[in-house]
Amino acid sequence: MATKKTFSNEYRNKAIEYVKEHPDIPISKAANNLNIAPSTLHKWIKASKENNEHLEDVILIGIKNKGLPIAQILADLIYSFEGVKLTVLPLDITKHRDDTKKNPEINIDFNHNIDDKTVILVDDVLFTGRSVRAAMDALMDFGRPKKIQLAILIDRGHRELPIRADYVGKNIPTSRTESIYVDVEKQEVWLN
Repeated sequence: MATKKTFSNEYRNKAIEYVKEHPDIPISKAANNLNIAPSTLHKWIKASKENNEHLEDVILIGIKNKGLPIAQILADLIYSFEGVKLTVLPLDITKHRDDTKKNPEINIDFNHNIDDKTVILVDDVLFTGRSVRAAMDALMDFGRPKKIQLAILIDRGHRELPIRADYVGKNIPTSRTESIYVDVEKQEVWLN
């Protein structure tokens, strides 16, 4: 049986207003009163500001396909809270995956300088760590960032590589046979 968790724009707007009106209340308490996604995104914003002295040097890179819209939501919220407009870029990791056949004809278009920048990779679910490894390999093809951080909406465990997220929305322990689906457009998370 599938379980559904919905986080609507209404909740996101409520979270933004709630946190602005109650800056003294810890984020974890706000998360209990509001849906997880808004409070999680605000927690990421607060942590990214603490972890990165100059937000202007941060680039959000969404792993295609589901990481990109999450990265855009983060950028919008950072702009509304901090007044800093971050660059958001898509990253196609197809060429670097180890679970598909290599196709030397795949041409990835990525025309942005990431040298000496802090890159925050954004994705929906962290499972084995192989997608993140592929994303880091892809980034190195395009430059040498000063620092790479990882923001994940759902961490379900079962790592096969030594990968750890810097920003985690929610830890959802699963068995290997279970699946987690994130529908970014509908803003729903399904556990099946």
